[in-house]
Amino acid sequence: MNSEIRALEPKRLWNKFADLNAVPRPSKKEERVIAFIKDFGASLGLTTEVDHIGNVLIKKPATSGMEDRKTVVMQSHLDMVHQKNADTIFDFDTQGIDMFVDGDWVKAKGTTLGADNGLGVATIMAILESDTIAHPAIEALFTIDEETGMTGALELKGEWLQGEILLNLDTEEDDEIGVGCAGGVDITAQRSYKEEATPEGKSGYTISVKGLNGGHSGMDIHKGLGNANKIMTRLLFDSFENFGLQIHELKGGSLRNAIPRESFATVVVDTIHAEAFEFEIKELGTTIKKELSIIDPDLTITLDAIEVPEKLMELGVQEGVIKSLYAAHNGVYTMSASIPDLVETSNNIAKISIANKKIVIECLTRSSVESSKQDLVNKLRATFELIGCEVTTSGEYPGWAPNMDSPILKVLDQLYEKLNGEKAHVAACHAGLECGILGQNYPDMDMISFGPTILGAHSPDERASISSVQKYWTFVQEILKEIPKR
Repeated sequence: MNSEIRALEPKRLWNKFADLNAVPRPSKKEERVIAFIKDFGASLGLTTEVDHIGNVLIKKPATSGMEDRKTVVMQSHLDMVHQKNADTIFDFDTQGIDMFVDGDWVKAKGTTLGADNGLGVATIMAILESDTIAHPAIEALFTIDEETGMTGALELKGEWLQGEILLNLDTEEDDEIGVGCAGGVDITAQRSYKEEATPEGKSGYTISVKGLNGGHSGMDIHKGLGNANKIMTRLLFDSFENFGLQIHELKGGSLRNAIPRESFATVVVDTIHAEAFEFEIKELGTTIKKELSIIDPDLTITLDAIEVPEKLMELGVQEGVIKSLYAAHNGVYTMSASIPDLVETSNNIAKISIANKKIVIECLTRSSVESSKQDLVNKLRATFELIGCEVTTSGEYPGWAPNMDSPILKVLDQLYEKLNGEKAHVAACHAGLECGILGQNYPDMDMISFGPTILGAHSPDERASISSVQKYWTFVQEILKEIPKR
């Protein structure tokens, strides 16, 4: 129950998180949470503004004795990724997140938790509300639609912010200080197809791929996690030639920035080959589950007999789309040559919809190197254009180039070691952070990213470490005390 969340330490932060998680806040549907944050700022008597796109800015003067310090922008995004398990009944548009404590972890019941980036938002709220925490002048920036387009950051106007330092609270390992991130671009392949009447002598089936962990398509892309869309493609690949398989419908994945956890297909096969088809799917399913038994132990692949559907996808297009999906690159494309263990370029085959005479394939390609990103975009475009798809790109956003001479980096690096007795991990990440975009309009702003430990972001397994939040909360307060003078 959420009441046990409110009893956690630091209470000020967890209570703000519980308040925030009671407000539905899907990406592109942030009206309620914008109003919530605006009302919060007004209730404190602080200058509160909302720009043309919906970003909220709350300004708080420096505490006594801190007036000569540089103004700090504390920034987090208001929206959250909405994912739920297939058997979870939940309406993200109307319900608040149902949370519970499990040992050292705060989790949600069958849905994403919203710790990404809700803990950052709650942190800023807690500092704005406090009358005991020492800090310089603060500009609290709450952006919108980070998860599905970075719209808030992209639309942010220059000169709205006066701060010289930006603290982005959207990193998900408490021992990491972020100094750079990947840029990204959405790729969409589409084409139409004709339907054919189902011939005689066919048997109908549904194939279900479920139980994968999924995860963040940037931070988790190197982990070898199963992609439900690629698994489904593998199951279907040879089945037309061997069993006369034809597709009625195929749907997999739900968000571009989440590794797809589930995929479902409705198909028919020649009745004469039905027994052999059932055996083949069982055998191949066992093989795939064995391959993924360590990383995705809960994977299930099921085959259920159904009534034969009336219409099927035309065979010529079916063969092409399955082969193109099999060939399309998914996962890590290149590793960085300059930063050890950093994924440079990757792609997530995130969503597939084959239904009602329309094919839609949606990917998210990420890279910290623009030329490498474009190379992979061209590879994917070529793959899908070969089967007659129209391929478009959208939602492109820049990366954030590391500055190892950053003054605020030196402050955080030294302070982390002082507080914890060990060095922080200073790194760029393969996720998309808003710092790169914000830097376009504020090129002289000194930026850094950090946060508490959050695992399983963008999936229903998302969880936040309670002990890590305590550690992070101390770090935040000490950082604010150490902001340099103007």
